[in-house]
Formats: sequence, structure tokens, C-alpha cells
Amino acid sequence: MTLLDTHNHFGSQTPFSKAANQSITVDGVSFAYRDVGPKTGVPLVVFNHWGAVLDNFDPGIIDGLAKKRRVITTDYRGIGGSEGSAPLTVGEMADDAISLIRALGVDKADLLGFSLGGFVAQDIALKAPERVRRLILTGTGPAGGTGIDRVGPVSWPLMIKGLLTLRDPKFYLFFTSTANGRQAASAFLKRLKERQQDRDKGPTPRALLRQLKAIRAWGKQAPQDLARLRAPTLIVNGDSDIMVPTVNSVALSNRIPDAQLIIYPDAGHGGIFQHHADFVAKALAFLEA
Repeated sequence: MTLLDTHNHFGSQTPFSKAANQSITVDGVSFAYRDVGPKTGVPLVVFNHWGAVLDNFDPGIIDGLAKKRRVITTDYRGIGGSEGSAPLTVGEMADDAISLIRALGVDKADLLGFSLGGFVAQDIALKAPERVRRLILTGTGPAGGTGIDRVGPVSWPLMIKGLLTLRDPKFYLFFTSTANGRQAASAFLKRLKERQQDRDKGPTPRALLRQLKAIRAWGKQAPQDLARLRAPTLIVNGDSDIMVPTVNSVALSNRIPDAQLIIYPDAGHGGIFQHHADFVAKALAFLEA
């Protein structure tokens, strides 16, 4: 692995598009991750959506956060550069994440979860509260939440539409169909292409289907006692999320003690990508509060 020259146009910060691919073995399984930003303070560990690999993290968000915070991004088991078989439950993904955080020598972390990553982050915070300082839950919902078990039926037609229109399905799945939404979708998908070399490998169909089973199981699972969550929590979504309906963000904010809620207007599942600069500012303010 080559260590990149960090003295570039980011000052002393390596941009996410140039961050080295790293790996760490946890319980005999190699997990892929990237580690950017200052190596001081409480790290922010970020968990991503269904089918996401390292190159599906938005550089606009990661670079913005990494100006102030150490940001660790990772591939779930069985996807991208991580070995093994994709877990069939969110609980197993959370167990993996807790072991990974421990293996990286991190005692306490802040967590940022988007979509499936928000399910995982909640589960980590419930299982290992002593490891979690602050929690940011975006485009996500609680176990047993409204419509979460229907992510597949909602997604497949728009995935097919993506194939037919030669567009990334996220163009349709993450953004509204308004002029604002379309513009934001194009800008987001362009940012995802910033990295030219050492890109992560995409998900296999098998991993996608296994992760979808985990999402469906989360949607059918009994509700968790979110009143037990003691970590300060920020919840963010767009007002028109078709994948994890926005009512779930409202439910989270009602059930987690003292949670803060931000709902972006004319924004979908990917509201944080549409408003990435504003989201970074609000997330950093929340993490530093």
C-alpha cells in the first residue's frame, strides 16, 4: 500500500478520493476501510447504505467532516473489499462493527449511519453504549418501522428504470423528481466518480440480496427500546424519502430521548447529499456541542 502525499490542495488533509485503501483482520475476516482527517479526538465511524462500498460514501460529506474530525469509513462483511459472506441480520452487522471499532483501537466513537447504516448504528448504540459518544441517524428508521420491509418492492422498478435510462438507480431512489432533486442527483453522482484510482469493487448480486434480507428482517423485527439510548442523537432526512419513509425519522425523534430532528424540504432519501454543505456544518456543530 502506498502512503499518499498529504501535502496537496487540501493543506495537510488527504481528500477522500485519494485516501489509501486499508484492511484489518477481525476474528479471521479482513475488513476494508479508509481513515481520513486529523488523528486526534473521538473518531467518527460512518456506516453506509444497502449495496454500498467505500466509493459510495459522498466525498462532499466525508471531506467536509474530515476537516475537523477523524473519519473512518468501512465496508460491511461480504461487500466491496471486505471478506466473508454478507450477514443476514442488522444485528450481525452491528456485532462486526463493534469488533472492528475495538480492533482499530478506538475506545469511544461517534457514529454516523445512513439508511441501512442507521439501522446498524442504532444497534451498536444499544449493544455497546459505552463505545458510543454521539449518534447521527440519516435517511433511516427504527426496527419494525413503517415500510422498511418494502425496500425491495420500492427499489426494483427504479433499478430497472436506471438500467433502461442508463442512469445510476440512486438518481431515482435518493432524490426527488423536481428540478432541485435532479440537479442534486447529478452533482452527487459526479462526486462519487472523483476517485480515479484504487476504486473499491462493487457489490455482488449475492451480497445485495443477502443485505436486502437483513433490511427486510429489520423491518419485521419487534421495536427496540430506544428510550435506552443515552447518546445525544441527531436525526436527518428529506421530506420525501421513498426508501425509508420520512415518518420513520419523526418516529425516531419521538422515541430517542432529547433527539434533534432536521427535515430538508424537497429532498428524498439522499437529503444529506442534496444539502451536503449544510449537513456537514450542522453535523460538526452537533458533534462539537
